[in-house]
Amino acid sequence: MRQVASSSTGVAVHDLAVTAGRDEARPTLRGKALRARLVLGDIVGAVFGWGVTVVAVPERNLIGFPVVAVMTAVVVGFAFRQRLYLARVCAVRAVELALLGRVAFRSGLVFGALLWHRTGHIQILATLVGMVLTFLAIAMVRSAYRSVLMQARREGRFLRPVVVVGTDEIGAELVSHIGRNPAFGYDVVGVLGDADEYRERDFAAPYLGAVTNTVELACNAGANGTIVSSGAAPITELNRLMRDLLASGLHVQITPGLRGFAQHRVTTHDIAYEPLLYVEPVQLSRTQRAVKRLLDLVLAPVALLLGAPAMIAIALAIKLESRGPVFFRQQRVGHHGKTFTIYKFRTMVADAEQLSAALAAENLRDGPLFKMENDPRITRVGKLLRATSLDEIPQLFNVIGGTMTLVGPRPALEREVAEFDDELLQRFSVRPGVTGLWQLEARDDPDFEAYRRLDLFYVENWALSLDCAIILGTVADVVIRGASSLTGRRSTN
Repeated sequence: MRQVASSSTGVAVHDLAVTAGRDEARPTLRGKALRARLVLGDIVGAVFGWGVTVVAVPERNLIGFPVVAVMTAVVVGFAFRQRLYLARVCAVRAVELALLGRVAFRSGLVFGALLWHRTGHIQILATLVGMVLTFLAIAMVRSAYRSVLMQARREGRFLRPVVVVGTDEIGAELVSHIGRNPAFGYDVVGVLGDADEYRERDFAAPYLGAVTNTVELACNAGANGTIVSSGAAPITELNRLMRDLLASGLHVQITPGLRGFAQHRVTTHDIAYEPLLYVEPVQLSRTQRAVKRLLDLVLAPVALLLGAPAMIAIALAIKLESRGPVFFRQQRVGHHGKTFTIYKFRTMVADAEQLSAALAAENLRDGPLFKMENDPRITRVGKLLRATSLDEIPQLFNVIGGTMTLVGPRPALEREVAEFDDELLQRFSVRPGVTGLWQLEARDDPDFEAYRRLDLFYVENWALSLDCAIILGTVADVVIRGASSLTGRRSTN
Protein backbone atom coordinates (compact mmCIF):
# COMPACT_ATOMS: atom_id res chain seq x y z
CA MET A 1 0.00 0.00 0.00
CA ARG A 2 2.82 2.39 0.88
CA GLN A 3 4.50 1.39 -2.38
CA VAL A 4 1.56 2.80 -4.26
CA ALA A 5 1.74 6.08 -2.38
CA SER A 6 5.53 6.48 -2.56
CA SER A 7 5.70 8.46 -5.80
CA SER A 8 3.73 11.32 -7.25
CA THR A 9 2.09 8.96 -9.70
CA GLY A 10 1.36 6.54 -6.89
CA VAL A 11 -0.16 9.33 -4.80
CA ALA A 12 -2.46 10.26 -7.65
CA VAL A 13 -3.55 6.66 -8.12
CA HIS A 14 -4.11 6.32 -4.39
CA ASP A 15 -6.17 9.52 -4.30
CA LEU A 16 -8.31 8.31 -7.18
CA ALA A 17 -8.82 5.01 -5.40
CA VAL A 18 -9.83 6.81 -2.24
CA THR A 19 -12.35 8.94 -4.11
CA ALA A 20 -13.75 5.95 -5.96
CA GLY A 21 -13.96 3.95 -2.77
CA ARG A 22 -15.93 6.69 -1.05
CA ASP A 23 -18.33 6.86 -3.97
CA GLU A 24 -18.81 3.08 -3.86
CA ALA A 25 -19.38 3.12 -0.10
CA ARG A 26 -22.33 5.47 -0.41
CA PRO A 27 -25.71 3.68 -0.44
CA THR A 28 -26.90 3.15 -4.00
CA LEU A 29 -30.36 4.13 -5.15
CA ARG A 30 -31.18 0.44 -5.35
CA GLY A 31 -29.98 -0.09 -1.79
CA LYS A 32 -32.01 2.88 -0.58
CA ALA A 33 -35.09 1.49 -2.33
CA LEU A 34 -34.67 -1.88 -0.60
CA ARG A 35 -34.30 -0.19 2.78
CA ALA A 36 -37.37 1.98 2.09
CA ARG A 37 -39.42 -1.16 1.38
CA LEU A 38 -38.27 -2.69 4.64
CA VAL A 39 -39.22 0.45 6.58
CA LEU A 40 -42.59 0.49 4.84
CA GLY A 41 -43.13 -3.15 5.81
CA ASP A 42 -42.38 -2.36 9.45
CA ILE A 43 -44.83 0.55 9.30
CA VAL A 44 -47.55 -1.77 7.98
CA GLY A 45 -46.83 -4.32 10.72
CA ALA A 46 -46.80 -1.69 13.46
CA VAL A 47 -50.04 -0.08 12.24
CA PHE A 48 -51.73 -3.48 12.21
CA GLY A 49 -50.43 -4.60 15.62
CA TRP A 50 -51.09 -1.43 17.56
CA GLY A 51 -54.18 -0.53 15.50
CA VAL A 52 -55.92 -3.79 16.44
CA THR A 53 -54.86 -3.25 20.04
CA VAL A 54 -56.30 0.28 20.20
CA VAL A 55 -59.60 -0.94 18.74
CA ALA A 56 -59.76 -3.64 21.42
CA VAL A 57 -59.12 -1.26 24.33
CA PRO A 58 -62.42 -0.29 26.05
CA GLU A 59 -61.27 3.32 26.55
CA ARG A 60 -60.24 3.81 22.92
CA ASN A 61 -62.24 7.04 22.83
CA LEU A 62 -59.75 8.38 25.40
CA ILE A 63 -56.76 7.15 23.45
CA GLY A 64 -57.56 7.99 19.86
CA PHE A 65 -56.04 6.65 16.67
CA PRO A 66 -53.23 9.23 16.68
CA VAL A 67 -51.70 6.92 19.27
CA VAL A 68 -51.31 4.34 16.50
CA ALA A 69 -49.25 6.84 14.51
CA VAL A 70 -47.14 7.58 17.57
CA MET A 71 -46.59 3.87 18.25
CA THR A 72 -45.67 3.27 14.60
CA ALA A 73 -43.04 5.98 14.83
CA VAL A 74 -41.80 4.46 18.09
CA VAL A 75 -41.46 1.01 16.51
CA VAL A 76 -39.54 2.32 13.49
CA GLY A 77 -37.36 4.46 15.76
CA PHE A 78 -36.49 1.50 17.97
CA ALA A 79 -35.81 -0.59 14.86
CA PHE A 80 -33.32 2.02 13.66
CA ARG A 81 -31.65 2.00 17.09
CA GLN A 82 -31.33 -1.78 16.90
CA ARG A 83 -29.82 -1.34 13.39
CA LEU A 84 -32.53 -3.52 11.90
CA TYR A 85 -32.22 -1.78 8.55
CA LEU A 86 -28.62 -2.89 8.03
CA ALA A 87 -28.04 -6.01 5.93
CA ARG A 88 -25.24 -7.29 8.16
CA VAL A 89 -27.58 -7.24 11.20
CA CYS A 90 -30.55 -8.89 9.48
CA ALA A 91 -28.54 -11.53 7.59
CA VAL A 92 -29.14 -14.19 10.26
CA ARG A 93 -32.84 -14.79 10.85
CA ALA A 94 -32.49 -15.76 14.50
CA VAL A 95 -30.62 -12.53 15.28
CA GLU A 96 -33.18 -10.43 13.40
CA LEU A 97 -36.10 -12.02 15.26
CA ALA A 98 -34.40 -11.59 18.63
CA LEU A 99 -33.92 -7.88 17.92
CA LEU A 100 -37.50 -7.57 16.69
CA GLY A 101 -38.64 -9.07 19.96
CA ARG A 102 -36.67 -6.40 21.80
CA VAL A 103 -38.28 -3.68 19.65
CA ALA A 104 -41.79 -5.04 20.31
CA PHE A 105 -41.15 -5.26 24.06
CA ARG A 106 -39.82 -1.71 24.32
CA SER A 107 -42.63 -0.31 22.21
CA GLY A 108 -45.04 -2.11 24.55
CA LEU A 109 -43.55 -0.25 27.50
CA VAL A 110 -44.17 3.03 25.69
CA PHE A 111 -47.75 2.00 24.88
CA GLY A 112 -48.38 1.01 28.49
CA ALA A 113 -47.12 4.40 29.64
CA LEU A 114 -49.42 6.16 27.15
CA LEU A 115 -52.40 4.13 28.36
CA TRP A 116 -51.64 4.97 31.96
CA HIS A 117 -51.26 8.66 31.10
CA ARG A 118 -54.56 8.83 29.16
CA THR A 119 -56.77 6.44 31.17
CA GLY A 120 -55.23 6.65 34.64
CA HIS A 121 -54.61 2.92 35.05
CA ILE A 122 -52.32 0.21 33.72
CA GLN A 123 -53.72 -2.31 31.21
CA ILE A 124 -51.26 -5.18 31.18
CA LEU A 125 -53.31 -7.48 28.93
CA ALA A 126 -53.78 -4.86 26.19
CA THR A 127 -50.08 -4.03 26.31
CA LEU A 128 -49.05 -7.68 26.03
CA VAL A 129 -51.49 -8.27 23.16
CA GLY A 130 -50.07 -5.25 21.35
CA MET A 131 -46.50 -6.48 21.81
CA VAL A 132 -47.32 -9.93 20.45
CA LEU A 133 -49.44 -8.72 17.52
CA THR A 134 -46.84 -6.14 16.51
CA PHE A 135 -44.01 -8.65 16.69
CA LEU A 136 -45.90 -11.28 14.68
CA ALA A 137 -47.07 -8.78 12.07
CA ILE A 138 -43.60 -7.32 11.50
CA ALA A 139 -42.02 -10.79 11.52
CA MET A 140 -44.49 -11.98 8.88
CA VAL A 141 -43.91 -8.94 6.68
CA ARG A 142 -40.15 -9.27 6.99
CA SER A 143 -40.34 -13.00 6.20
CA ALA A 144 -42.21 -12.23 2.99
CA TYR A 145 -39.69 -9.50 2.18
CA ARG A 146 -36.78 -11.87 2.88
CA SER A 147 -38.30 -14.60 0.73
CA VAL A 148 -38.56 -12.29 -2.29
CA LEU A 149 -35.14 -10.68 -1.71
CA MET A 150 -33.29 -13.97 -1.27
CA GLN A 151 -34.77 -15.38 -4.45
CA ALA A 152 -33.67 -12.24 -6.28
CA ARG A 153 -30.16 -12.61 -4.86
CA ARG A 154 -30.00 -16.24 -5.94
CA GLU A 155 -30.71 -14.91 -9.42
CA GLY A 156 -27.74 -12.52 -9.10
CA ARG A 157 -29.59 -9.31 -8.20
CA PHE A 158 -29.18 -6.99 -5.21
CA LEU A 159 -25.69 -8.29 -4.37
CA ARG A 160 -22.94 -6.18 -2.79
CA PRO A 161 -19.65 -6.55 -4.72
CA VAL A 162 -16.78 -7.31 -2.33
CA VAL A 163 -13.19 -8.49 -2.54
CA VAL A 164 -11.71 -11.03 -0.16
CA VAL A 165 -8.25 -10.12 1.08
CA GLY A 166 -6.26 -13.26 1.87
CA THR A 167 -5.36 -16.40 -0.05
CA ASP A 168 -4.73 -18.47 3.10
CA GLU A 169 -7.05 -21.25 4.29
CA ILE A 170 -9.36 -18.76 6.00
CA GLY A 171 -9.70 -16.71 2.82
CA ALA A 172 -10.38 -19.81 0.71
CA GLU A 173 -13.11 -21.03 3.09
CA LEU A 174 -14.63 -17.56 3.16
CA VAL A 175 -14.90 -17.35 -0.63
CA SER A 176 -16.44 -20.82 -0.72
CA HIS A 177 -18.88 -19.97 2.08
CA ILE A 178 -20.07 -16.77 0.40
CA GLY A 179 -20.42 -18.60 -2.91
CA ARG A 180 -22.66 -21.22 -1.30
CA ASN A 181 -24.83 -18.54 0.32
CA PRO A 182 -25.58 -15.82 -2.28
CA ALA A 183 -28.88 -15.13 -0.53
CA PHE A 184 -27.00 -13.27 2.20
CA GLY A 185 -26.12 -10.51 -0.24
CA TYR A 186 -22.42 -10.72 -1.16
CA ASP A 187 -20.76 -11.27 -4.51
CA VAL A 188 -17.00 -11.91 -4.42
CA VAL A 189 -15.64 -10.09 -7.46
CA GLY A 190 -12.02 -10.94 -6.72
CA VAL A 191 -9.35 -12.21 -4.34
CA LEU A 192 -6.17 -10.45 -3.25
CA GLY A 193 -3.14 -12.12 -1.75
CA ASP A 194 -0.22 -14.37 -2.60
CA ALA A 195 -0.31 -15.66 -6.19
CA ASP A 196 1.25 -19.02 -5.32
CA GLU A 197 -1.27 -19.62 -2.50
CA TYR A 198 -4.09 -18.69 -4.87
CA ARG A 199 -2.96 -21.30 -7.40
CA GLU A 200 -2.66 -23.97 -4.69
CA ARG A 201 -6.28 -23.52 -3.55
CA ASP A 202 -9.56 -23.82 -5.41
CA PHE A 203 -10.93 -20.25 -5.48
CA ALA A 204 -14.22 -19.61 -7.24
CA ALA A 205 -13.29 -15.96 -7.83
CA PRO A 206 -10.64 -14.27 -10.01
CA TYR A 207 -7.23 -13.32 -8.67
CA LEU A 208 -6.77 -9.54 -8.68
CA GLY A 209 -3.26 -9.08 -7.33
CA ALA A 210 -1.14 -8.58 -4.23
CA VAL A 211 -2.31 -7.19 -0.90
CA THR A 212 -0.06 -4.16 -1.31
CA ASN A 213 -2.43 -2.74 -3.97
CA THR A 214 -5.69 -3.61 -2.23
CA VAL A 215 -7.45 -0.22 -2.38
CA GLU A 216 -6.66 0.41 -6.04
CA LEU A 217 -7.51 -3.12 -7.17
CA ALA A 218 -10.69 -3.30 -5.11
CA CYS A 219 -12.01 -0.06 -6.54
CA ASN A 220 -11.02 -1.01 -10.09
CA ALA A 221 -12.97 -4.26 -9.64
CA GLY A 222 -16.08 -2.27 -8.72
CA ALA A 223 -16.17 -3.48 -5.11
CA ASN A 224 -17.63 -1.32 -2.36
CA GLY A 225 -16.50 -3.55 0.49
CA THR A 226 -13.68 -5.82 1.62
CA ILE A 227 -13.57 -8.89 3.83
CA VAL A 228 -10.09 -9.38 5.25
CA SER A 229 -8.62 -12.61 6.57
CA SER A 230 -6.65 -12.07 9.77
CA GLY A 231 -3.84 -14.11 8.19
CA ALA A 232 -3.72 -12.10 4.98
CA ALA A 233 -0.52 -10.28 5.91
CA PRO A 234 1.95 -9.82 8.79
CA ILE A 235 0.52 -7.82 11.67
CA THR A 236 2.26 -4.53 10.79
CA GLU A 237 1.11 -4.67 7.16
CA LEU A 238 -2.38 -5.79 8.23
CA ASN A 239 -2.81 -2.76 10.49
CA ARG A 240 -1.64 -0.43 7.74
CA LEU A 241 -3.98 -2.14 5.28
CA MET A 242 -7.00 -1.74 7.58
CA ARG A 243 -6.31 1.98 8.02
CA ASP A 244 -5.92 2.52 4.27
CA LEU A 245 -9.15 0.65 3.53
CA LEU A 246 -11.07 2.68 6.09
CA ALA A 247 -9.58 5.92 4.78
CA SER A 248 -10.67 4.97 1.26
CA GLY A 249 -14.32 4.74 2.31
CA LEU A 250 -14.65 1.02 1.54
CA HIS A 251 -16.69 -1.12 3.92
CA VAL A 252 -14.28 -3.24 5.96
CA GLN A 253 -14.92 -6.55 7.72
CA ILE A 254 -12.27 -8.85 9.17
CA THR A 255 -12.62 -12.52 9.99
CA PRO A 256 -10.52 -14.01 12.80
CA GLY A 257 -11.14 -17.53 11.52
CA LEU A 258 -13.54 -18.54 14.32
CA ARG A 259 -16.22 -21.00 13.26
CA GLY A 260 -19.34 -22.12 15.10
CA PHE A 261 -19.41 -19.41 17.79
CA ALA A 262 -22.59 -17.38 18.19
CA GLN A 263 -22.36 -13.61 18.04
CA HIS A 264 -23.53 -13.18 21.62
CA ARG A 265 -20.65 -15.35 22.87
CA VAL A 266 -17.95 -13.24 21.22
CA THR A 267 -17.33 -9.85 22.81
CA THR A 268 -14.58 -7.28 22.40
CA HIS A 269 -12.39 -5.81 25.11
CA ASP A 270 -8.86 -4.50 25.26
CA ILE A 271 -5.62 -4.81 27.16
CA ALA A 272 -3.82 -1.45 27.23
CA TYR A 273 -5.87 -0.35 24.18
CA GLU A 274 -5.10 -3.50 22.19
CA PRO A 275 -8.43 -5.05 21.00
CA LEU A 276 -9.09 -8.69 21.88
CA LEU A 277 -12.00 -11.05 21.30
CA TYR A 278 -13.34 -12.76 24.40
CA VAL A 279 -15.23 -16.01 23.76
CA GLU A 280 -17.80 -16.88 26.41
CA PRO A 281 -18.03 -20.59 27.36
CA VAL A 282 -21.21 -22.58 26.74
CA GLN A 283 -23.43 -22.32 29.80
CA LEU A 284 -26.43 -24.64 29.73
CA SER A 285 -27.90 -24.79 33.20
CA ARG A 286 -30.33 -27.40 34.46
CA THR A 287 -32.89 -24.63 34.75
CA GLN A 288 -32.61 -23.83 31.03
CA ARG A 289 -32.99 -27.49 30.12
CA ALA A 290 -36.00 -27.78 32.43
CA VAL A 291 -37.62 -24.71 30.88
CA LYS A 292 -37.00 -26.09 27.39
CA ARG A 293 -38.75 -29.32 28.34
CA LEU A 294 -41.58 -27.37 29.96
CA LEU A 295 -42.07 -25.40 26.75
CA ASP A 296 -42.27 -28.70 24.85
CA LEU A 297 -44.94 -30.04 27.22
CA VAL A 298 -46.98 -26.83 27.05
CA LEU A 299 -46.70 -25.79 23.40
CA ALA A 300 -46.92 -29.23 21.76
CA PRO A 301 -50.34 -30.17 23.25
CA VAL A 302 -51.68 -26.68 22.53
CA ALA A 303 -50.51 -26.94 18.91
CA LEU A 304 -52.11 -30.38 18.57
CA LEU A 305 -55.38 -29.09 20.01
CA LEU A 306 -55.46 -26.07 17.70
CA GLY A 307 -54.43 -28.21 14.74
CA ALA A 308 -56.95 -31.01 15.33
CA PRO A 309 -59.42 -29.84 12.62
CA ALA A 310 -56.58 -29.55 10.10
CA MET A 311 -55.27 -33.01 11.05
CA ILE A 312 -58.71 -34.56 10.43
CA ALA A 313 -58.95 -32.86 7.03
CA ILE A 314 -55.41 -33.96 6.11
CA ALA A 315 -56.13 -37.57 7.12
CA LEU A 316 -59.25 -37.65 4.94
CA ALA A 317 -57.40 -36.15 1.97
CA ILE A 318 -54.60 -38.72 2.24
CA LYS A 319 -57.04 -41.66 2.40
CA LEU A 320 -59.09 -40.36 -0.51
CA GLU A 321 -56.11 -39.89 -2.81
CA SER A 322 -54.10 -43.08 -2.40
CA ARG A 323 -54.08 -46.41 -0.64
CA GLY A 324 -51.96 -46.89 2.46
CA PRO A 325 -51.80 -45.65 6.04
CA VAL A 326 -52.41 -42.03 7.03
CA PHE A 327 -49.25 -41.87 9.12
CA PHE A 328 -45.72 -42.59 7.98
CA ARG A 329 -43.43 -44.25 10.53
CA GLN A 330 -39.67 -44.38 10.21
CA GLN A 331 -36.67 -45.15 12.40
CA ARG A 332 -34.48 -42.13 13.14
CA VAL A 333 -31.42 -41.58 15.33
CA GLY A 334 -32.05 -39.38 18.35
CA HIS A 335 -30.55 -38.27 21.65
CA HIS A 336 -27.28 -40.04 22.53
CA GLY A 337 -27.54 -42.06 19.30
CA LYS A 338 -30.65 -44.01 20.36
CA THR A 339 -33.11 -44.89 17.60
CA PHE A 340 -36.78 -44.01 17.83
CA THR A 341 -39.87 -44.06 15.62
CA ILE A 342 -40.79 -40.75 14.06
CA TYR A 343 -44.37 -39.97 13.01
CA LYS A 344 -45.38 -37.88 9.99
CA PHE A 345 -48.35 -37.64 7.66
CA ARG A 346 -47.72 -39.83 4.64
CA THR A 347 -46.77 -37.70 1.64
CA MET A 348 -45.64 -40.47 -0.73
CA VAL A 349 -47.10 -43.56 -2.32
CA ALA A 350 -47.26 -46.62 -0.07
CA ASP A 351 -44.22 -48.37 -1.62
CA ALA A 352 -41.97 -45.28 -1.66
CA GLU A 353 -39.20 -46.93 0.36
CA GLN A 354 -38.85 -49.75 -2.18
CA LEU A 355 -38.57 -47.22 -5.03
CA SER A 356 -35.88 -45.07 -3.38
CA ALA A 357 -32.90 -47.12 -4.64
CA ALA A 358 -33.94 -46.63 -8.28
CA LEU A 359 -34.01 -42.85 -7.77
CA ALA A 360 -30.63 -42.47 -6.06
CA ALA A 361 -29.03 -41.05 -9.21
CA GLU A 362 -31.52 -38.15 -9.18
CA ASN A 363 -30.32 -36.83 -5.80
CA LEU A 364 -29.85 -33.03 -5.87
CA ARG A 365 -28.02 -32.86 -2.54
CA ASP A 366 -24.41 -33.71 -1.87
CA GLY A 367 -23.40 -35.83 1.10
CA PRO A 368 -25.73 -38.36 2.73
CA LEU A 369 -28.97 -36.32 2.43
CA PHE A 370 -31.48 -37.01 -0.35
CA LYS A 371 -33.75 -34.68 -2.28
CA MET A 372 -34.89 -34.64 -5.90
CA GLU A 373 -36.89 -32.28 -8.07
CA ASN A 374 -40.41 -33.52 -8.88
CA ASP A 375 -40.07 -36.75 -6.93
CA PRO A 376 -42.60 -39.11 -8.60
CA ARG A 377 -43.26 -40.86 -5.28
CA ILE A 378 -44.86 -37.74 -3.75
CA THR A 379 -48.64 -37.53 -4.02
CA ARG A 380 -50.57 -34.36 -4.87
CA VAL A 381 -51.70 -33.98 -1.28
CA GLY A 382 -48.14 -34.73 -0.20
CA LYS A 383 -46.76 -31.84 -2.26
CA LEU A 384 -49.05 -29.41 -0.45
CA LEU A 385 -48.23 -30.90 2.94
CA ARG A 386 -44.49 -30.67 2.31
CA ALA A 387 -44.70 -27.13 0.95
CA THR A 388 -46.47 -26.00 4.14
CA SER A 389 -44.65 -28.41 6.53
CA LEU A 390 -48.05 -29.68 7.71
CA ASP A 391 -46.81 -33.24 7.23
CA GLU A 392 -44.67 -32.75 10.34
CA ILE A 393 -47.57 -32.06 12.75
CA PRO A 394 -47.61 -35.66 14.07
CA GLN A 395 -44.03 -35.17 15.30
CA LEU A 396 -45.61 -33.23 18.16
CA PHE A 397 -46.50 -36.65 19.61
CA ASN A 398 -42.76 -37.42 19.57
CA VAL A 399 -42.19 -34.15 21.43
CA ILE A 400 -44.69 -35.06 24.13
CA GLY A 401 -43.14 -38.52 24.41
CA GLY A 402 -39.67 -37.03 24.90
CA THR A 403 -37.91 -38.53 21.87
CA MET A 404 -37.92 -35.12 20.17
CA THR A 405 -38.09 -31.46 21.11
CA LEU A 406 -39.68 -28.50 19.36
CA VAL A 407 -36.31 -27.03 18.31
CA GLY A 408 -33.20 -29.04 17.60
CA PRO A 409 -31.13 -30.65 14.84
CA ARG A 410 -32.97 -32.50 12.10
CA PRO A 411 -33.67 -36.15 13.09
CA ALA A 412 -31.27 -38.18 10.96
CA LEU A 413 -31.70 -41.53 9.26
CA GLU A 414 -29.44 -44.44 10.28
CA ARG A 415 -27.89 -44.62 6.79
CA GLU A 416 -27.08 -40.90 6.99
CA VAL A 417 -25.45 -41.24 10.41
CA ALA A 418 -23.19 -43.96 9.05
CA GLU A 419 -21.51 -41.24 6.93
CA PHE A 420 -21.19 -38.63 9.72
CA ASP A 421 -17.70 -37.87 11.04
CA ASP A 422 -16.84 -37.63 14.73
CA GLU A 423 -17.45 -33.87 14.88
CA LEU A 424 -20.93 -34.09 13.38
CA LEU A 425 -21.86 -36.86 15.82
CA GLN A 426 -21.90 -34.12 18.49
CA ARG A 427 -25.37 -33.21 17.23
CA PHE A 428 -26.73 -36.19 19.15
CA SER A 429 -25.85 -34.54 22.46
CA VAL A 430 -29.27 -32.84 22.19
CA ARG A 431 -32.68 -34.14 21.16
CA PRO A 432 -33.66 -33.76 17.49
CA GLY A 433 -36.25 -31.11 16.75
CA VAL A 434 -39.44 -30.63 14.76
CA THR A 435 -37.81 -27.47 13.46
CA GLY A 436 -34.30 -26.10 13.75
CA LEU A 437 -31.70 -23.66 12.55
CA TRP A 438 -30.98 -25.60 9.35
CA GLN A 439 -34.68 -25.84 8.47
CA LEU A 440 -35.05 -22.10 9.04
CA GLU A 441 -31.90 -20.82 7.33
CA ALA A 442 -31.02 -23.39 4.65
CA ARG A 443 -34.03 -25.60 4.01
CA ASP A 444 -33.54 -25.58 0.23
CA ASP A 445 -29.74 -25.45 0.23
CA PRO A 446 -28.41 -28.62 -1.44
CA ASP A 447 -24.99 -28.21 0.18
CA PHE A 448 -24.35 -30.70 2.98
CA GLU A 449 -21.83 -28.28 4.50
CA ALA A 450 -24.69 -25.88 5.33
CA TYR A 451 -26.52 -28.72 7.11
CA ARG A 452 -23.40 -29.62 9.02
CA ARG A 453 -22.43 -26.06 9.92
CA LEU A 454 -25.86 -25.00 11.18
CA ASP A 455 -26.52 -28.17 13.19
CA LEU A 456 -23.15 -27.89 14.94
CA PHE A 457 -23.71 -24.18 15.50
CA TYR A 458 -27.00 -24.91 17.24
CA VAL A 459 -25.50 -27.59 19.46
CA GLU A 460 -22.62 -25.30 20.43
CA ASN A 461 -24.70 -22.15 20.98
CA TRP A 462 -28.11 -23.38 22.14
CA ALA A 463 -30.15 -20.89 24.19
CA LEU A 464 -33.83 -20.39 24.99
CA SER A 465 -33.79 -17.07 23.14
CA LEU A 466 -32.48 -18.85 20.02
CA ASP A 467 -35.22 -21.49 20.35
CA CYS A 468 -37.92 -18.82 20.58
CA ALA A 469 -36.53 -17.01 17.54
CA ILE A 470 -36.47 -20.26 15.52
CA ILE A 471 -40.05 -21.14 16.52
CA LEU A 472 -41.35 -17.71 15.55
CA GLY A 473 -39.36 -17.74 12.33
CA THR A 474 -40.75 -21.18 11.47
CA VAL A 475 -44.33 -20.03 12.05
CA ALA A 476 -43.74 -17.07 9.73
CA ASP A 477 -42.18 -19.34 7.09
CA VAL A 478 -45.07 -21.80 7.23
CA VAL A 479 -47.54 -18.97 6.63
CA ILE A 480 -45.45 -17.60 3.73
CA ARG A 481 -45.00 -21.03 2.14
CA GLY A 482 -48.70 -21.79 2.58
CA ALA A 483 -49.67 -18.56 0.85
CA SER A 484 -47.15 -19.26 -1.91
CA SER A 485 -48.59 -22.75 -2.44
CA LEU A 486 -52.12 -21.41 -2.72
CA THR A 487 -51.05 -18.74 -5.23
CA GLY A 488 -48.90 -21.15 -7.20
CA ARG A 489 -45.62 -19.40 -6.44
CA ARG A 490 -42.53 -21.11 -5.17
CA SER A 491 -41.39 -19.88 -1.76
CA THR A 492 -37.73 -19.59 -0.93
CA ASN A 493 -36.28 -18.72 2.44
